[in-house]
Amino acid sequence: MIKKIGVLTSGGDAPGMNCAIRAVVRAGLKYGLGVYGVNDGYKGLVEGDIVELDRHSVSDIVSRGGTVLKTARLREFKEESVRQIAVNNLRKLGIDALVVIGGDGSYMGAKKLTEMGINCVGLPGTIDNDIASTDYTIGFDTCLNTIVDCVDKIRDTTESHQRCAIIEVMGNHCGDLALFSGIAEGAEMIITPDHPIPEEEVMASLRDLYESKKKRAVVIVSEKIYPDIHAFAKRITEETGFEAKAEVLGRVQRGGSPSAFDRVLAARMGAHAVDCLLEGKGGICVGMINNKIVDYDIYEALQLPRDKHISMLRLIDVLK
Repeated sequence: MIKKIGVLTSGGDAPGMNCAIRAVVRAGLKYGLGVYGVNDGYKGLVEGDIVELDRHSVSDIVSRGGTVLKTARLREFKEESVRQIAVNNLRKLGIDALVVIGGDGSYMGAKKLTEMGINCVGLPGTIDNDIASTDYTIGFDTCLNTIVDCVDKIRDTTESHQRCAIIEVMGNHCGDLALFSGIAEGAEMIITPDHPIPEEEVMASLRDLYESKKKRAVVIVSEKIYPDIHAFAKRITEETGFEAKAEVLGRVQRGGSPSAFDRVLAARMGAHAVDCLLEGKGGICVGMINNKIVDYDIYEALQLPRDKHISMLRLIDVLK
């Protein structure tokens, strides 16, 4: 029977991480466990930056973006000798198990720690929604709403000047943020890794829109599609008639108070993670499928195909 658990956040921050931390702490305390927070992710685990948490430690954090435990990346954690230092630090404090909130890289660290005797449960904390074992990740909904709010404002000025707005959004190699925001905005074009559009087709479509006296055009693009989004906008200006302006929303997408959806999702997942640890489970990750909280073996989860929103891709063609 475990007596003490830890919680950490790793990788990029995401709105809702604090809600997940709070859920883990409150659920752990309810079951009589000692709960510890690890600062700076795996880096703090190796450096021994671990503090005991109580109910007051997580009061009033549900509305705050980012993570109160802070986060960092530690590439050296791939080395077993480095992970052994982390395991030793946990055992010195009598910590039996760990909840890891982060993306797929964080999941691998959790799996490796489980194999070294510290049961770990991963929670999907990433704005990118790039984890196939859950319909939605913690932070995705908040980020999506931030993008929609920004594009609404850009659209106003774009229409006033008969411009074409080329808006690059985050997502790493996953196109969900572009896909969902593009549909929500009624964008003229959505370009993602799963829905690429040849450049000549982009130019031809925009020329047709301009010649039909379209007041404006909005093109949503996933990051990393074009090496230089501003150069792409310049080509559109030269070839279509529209005055094209590129906007890179950048890290504003990561911040802000988490949406109600992300808060509830994080709370459900955090409580489930503690239940899993009490059942003796480890090396697993938590997800939400069809509004049900589920858990998978991490290796199995990371091998799932990332085609969960294929129906949304079809919707693009329907709404043209």
